[in-house]
Amino acid sequence: MKEHMRQFTLRLDDALLQKLGYIAEYEGRTKNKEIQQLIRQHVIHFEEEHGCIDLSQQEEADST
Repeated sequence: MKEHMRQFTLRLDDALLQKLGYIAEYEGRTKNKEIQQLIRQHVIHFEEEHGCIDLSQQEEADST
């Protein structure tokens, strides 16, 4: 089963977007997939330093 993917707008200046595109192409990814990979890596590093993020608490806060 495919995971539900949410969309959001990201604003970047032209130079940063072009550099992201260069890196993504170098890595064989789209810009979108490159951003996903960077976010995944950031979450992993955060959890290694601060512990696992409990999403159940966040889901409860989002539903109220």
